[in-house]
Amino acid sequence: MSMGGAFGALGADFSVVSSNPAGLGVYKGSDFIITPMIHSGQSSSLYNGMTGKDSKTNFGLGNLGYVITQELSSRDSQKGFRYFQFATGLNRLNDFNRRYVIQGENTENSLLDTYVEHARGISYLDIENNTNGLYGFDLYPAWWTFLLDVDTNTNNYFSPVPNGGTLQQKYIDQWGSMNEWNFSFGTNYSEFLYLGMSFGIPWIRYFERSTYSETDVADTIYDFRKFNVYDRLETRGTGFNMKFGFIVRPADFLRIGGSVHTPSWFVMKDYWDRYIESYFDNGDFYSQESPYGSYRYNMSTPMRLQGSIAFLFGPYGLISGEYEYVDYSKARFRAADYSYLSENNDISASYGKGHNFRAGTEWRTGPVSFRAGYSWFGSPYQSGINDGAMTAYSGGIGYRDKAYYIDFAYVYTVSNEDYYLYGTENIRVNPAEMELTDHRFLLTFGIRF
Repeated sequence: MSMGGAFGALGADFSVVSSNPAGLGVYKGSDFIITPMIHSGQSSSLYNGMTGKDSKTNFGLGNLGYVITQELSSRDSQKGFRYFQFATGLNRLNDFNRRYVIQGENTENSLLDTYVEHARGISYLDIENNTNGLYGFDLYPAWWTFLLDVDTNTNNYFSPVPNGGTLQQKYIDQWGSMNEWNFSFGTNYSEFLYLGMSFGIPWIRYFERSTYSETDVADTIYDFRKFNVYDRLETRGTGFNMKFGFIVRPADFLRIGGSVHTPSWFVMKDYWDRYIESYFDNGDFYSQESPYGSYRYNMSTPMRLQGSIAFLFGPYGLISGEYEYVDYSKARFRAADYSYLSENNDISASYGKGHNFRAGTEWRTGPVSFRAGYSWFGSPYQSGINDGAMTAYSGGIGYRDKAYYIDFAYVYTVSNEDYYLYGTENIRVNPAEMELTDHRFLLTFGIRF
């Protein structure tokens, strides 16, 4: 982490089982490692000229691993396989802990306008009774809280907020993580070629609670004061993937590596519900819960290709770099009872090819090492759709003895992305311009034997 994650050509570190498992082949002894970490995620938003800020801090486990090394041959003069390694443990791949505050006045439209548009051509009796369960999470609760009404003579729907003019606020609280349990193998051929493969079991736990509100702060909308929409979402998934990698050492000062990551195939399940409440100037208050929703589906992530290079300067230091290619448009959703044709077409049209770069350096003085790194992750979106690029700066220090080691790393990450509160093809809302920053503090304890 302190070297920007640019370890694909280096190895002898447990984290490589999630990037280039050939790095296991560099091990000449066994290893136990544990990395507690603290993550602080901060957000800043700008929506229609108004700012919002929030932050969230959590404690987590960066990784936990065990590497067993078996010597196959001790004769350096004879070509052949020298060592075999087996490793198992987990790496944290993503942290979802963050809070957002978005707020600003909108004088052009309302979330309720999307309900009005959606309701066109639908009988109000179907909405009122939630016929076939089609309207339970939007039109049905809006109808029973009098945020959606109809002129039965013309069959035209309307809302108590016809032309915007409200203070719109959204508060989002997210937590959870994506981790990967690995079973990995490595080997070393004559200190020239290192090979490795890994079987990964990633799992996702994502939770979100959000509150969206619109308030008539100027008291200019007749008989309307405020409404709130409370959403809960829980996503869980478990998957499988494989990784294959190599490292060659054509000279003592040079290592070149590469790896292929298969797609990750996930079995996912979502749970969600919604609660809407409305307040009116005459004192009336209404509330309505949605049904409790759940759905099981499959998701596959794109294949990844990585190439890396490292220059070693004897026992004094090293410089390493890594490039990753991933085509985000290849992600897919599938289900037994739904085609996901429209959604998958949107993914192909909206996402593009990603190019990610990582670089790091380490310099040693006795048992102490000083490290620094930089990484850049290109935007996953097609040009002009959104930003999403992410930049990270890192540094750290480590102490290594023959039997144990302690390493500290700090990673600062910043990214910018637009967030849309709602919208349809006909109803456009200005984006909230988001700046997201992360601070990660990691402390690794390791024992070699």
